[in-house]
Amino acid sequence: MKKVFEMTDLGLMTYFLGMEITQKKNEIFICQKKYAKEILKKSHLGECKPMNTPMNKKEKLIKEDETDKVDEAYFRSLIGCLMYLTSTRPDILFTVSLLSTYMHCASELHLKATKRVVRYIKGTVNYGVKYYKVQNFKLFGFSDNDWASSLDDMKSTSGYCFSMGSSVFSWCSKKQEVVAQSTVEAEFILAVAAVNQVIWLRNILIDLGMKQDKCTKVFVDNQAAISISHNPIFNGKTKHFNVKLFHLREVQESGKAFLVYCCTKDQVVDIFTKSFSLI
Repeated sequence: MKKVFEMTDLGLMTYFLGMEITQKKNEIFICQKKYAKEILKKSHLGECKPMNTPMNKKEKLIKEDETDKVDEAYFRSLIGCLMYLTSTRPDILFTVSLLSTYMHCASELHLKATKRVVRYIKGTVNYGVKYYKVQNFKLFGFSDNDWASSLDDMKSTSGYCFSMGSSVFSWCSKKQEVVAQSTVEAEFILAVAAVNQVIWLRNILIDLGMKQDKCTKVFVDNQAAISISHNPIFNGKTKHFNVKLFHLREVQESGKAFLVYCCTKDQVVDIFTKSFSLI
């Protein structure tokens, strides 16, 4: 790059846009420790008692929970800070994404749940993402959904992540835009989103000189969804989502992506679709 642009070599990168980068032999660790401490200071929870999970597993949030409304500006600011922290903290992505849907109607209960995330960060301020050197850069991913998880509109929550043998580098947790009439339909909506991400990532890797010659596997824990994606006999039962069905088949036939079954206990993307508890 120095042959093309006028630039000064400042050595190994250690800090970039609020992210701290530690580079060692065969590994890179990325975190936002300093930024996390700023969030604690901003929310006046620097001396709080840490929580071991970002969300109460039994708690179900709704828009109108009969508690008093809170200052929306403060709530939105806090959620905005947490959303930027998810750049290196996939463990809080689901909870923050869920809480962000209440920014226009924030209540005391929503604020309490948000402060719990901050208290969780207090005890995990050193967390981040660590990448190790691998022999083969083979792209693969996981996808899962929580059917009709939203009590307000009965929409499902989708989640997927992708890796190349080390830690995950692309992840997503998002409420689906339409109401799925079955778990299979919810899986299909997610599968289409996941394979679209596969196509985009494969094109990026080509530009980086890391072309993926083999089909990219996407692991899901719903055998019915996989069967329907291959078997045209099921067409009569899936007319209400035929567009997604044929798109998914087309992508698989092209050899770019392929759905593969994995059992629920091996589904690593569960943390992007529901709250988790530590064992």
